[in-house]
Amino acid sequence: MQRVLDILNNIDSMKVIIPVAGAGTRLRPHTHTQPKVLVPVAGKPILGHIIDYLIENGIKDFVFILGYLGDKIEDFVIDNYKEKINITCIQQEPREGSAHAIWVAKETLKDENEFLIFFGDSIVNLDLKKILEAENTIVGVKKVNNPVRFGIAEANQETLQVLKVIEKPKIPKSNLALVGVYKIKDSNLFFDTLSELLEKNIKTNNEYQLTDVLMMLIEKGHFIQAMHVDNWFDCGRKETLLEANAILLNNIANKNQIKHEFKHTIIIPPVSIGQNCKIEQTIIGPNVAIGDHTTLKNTIVNNSIIGAYSALEDVILNSSIIGNDTSLKGLVQSLNVGDDTELNFTKS
Repeated sequence: MQRVLDILNNIDSMKVIIPVAGAGTRLRPHTHTQPKVLVPVAGKPILGHIIDYLIENGIKDFVFILGYLGDKIEDFVIDNYKEKINITCIQQEPREGSAHAIWVAKETLKDENEFLIFFGDSIVNLDLKKILEAENTIVGVKKVNNPVRFGIAEANQETLQVLKVIEKPKIPKSNLALVGVYKIKDSNLFFDTLSELLEKNIKTNNEYQLTDVLMMLIEKGHFIQAMHVDNWFDCGRKETLLEANAILLNNIANKNQIKHEFKHTIIIPPVSIGQNCKIEQTIIGPNVAIGDHTTLKNTIVNNSIIGAYSALEDVILNSSIIGNDTSLKGLVQSLNVGDDTELNFTKS
């Protein structure tokens, strides 16, 4: 019983660092006008999914590392969570990589023996209590088919002790991708090692990488353990964003079936439809998320994300992402359109 109470107390006191400073270039044009972490998935910004998951698991102290369009992220967090969590926002300037993002939070963590890191562009489901209970530094991992795109961990198959970590290897020797979730057990050792990395100017791909810090810790004999996560949705590209949208919509549908009624409209679940939408003579679904105050008329849309305050008429959309405040007319098939756009494919 005491062990359970210790774990619960540990959750209550644990701080989580969420780096959200990146520009999200792979999701342009959407990230020209909003941060990647605020791009909606299944009716909620990516960052909202992460924060809600951590709150559900008892985490209360959040430190956000801001950069590109950081004021929008800060506004989102304060507007939606100021009554639920303790919020600290720190600006990362200049932006010099994932390790540097953690470095700028050093003063905030000086009294912490351990802390969590959750990168703000990935939605992850895992046993958080198991991570907190572990006596070692933990890195979350997931097997992937294309490991060259990710940071990779090489680990002992039996003990899951991490033997090596490397950032986007050209010839990967493992398919265990680092999913952007970490528990740092010895913060003093971690920051001493990070300080050494900065002093020696050790960079990979011209940035200070968290993987390099972890590798230095391994070389010093620090035990790091890999822990498999249940689900990982990498939301950095259009294709993976739509895949995450579909999976999360199915999860939401299994928990909460919402009935929608619109004039001469067929809805094929799972879908998420925001508030105050005007929809008629339309077929929606499956796997469609629609933002608030959006209008659809004479439209067929599936496997897509439609932003708020948009208007679609006489459109056929498949596997598309449409930004906020977008007007779209005419027959199209697959689009990736940013905010505040007007497209007219009808013949004059």
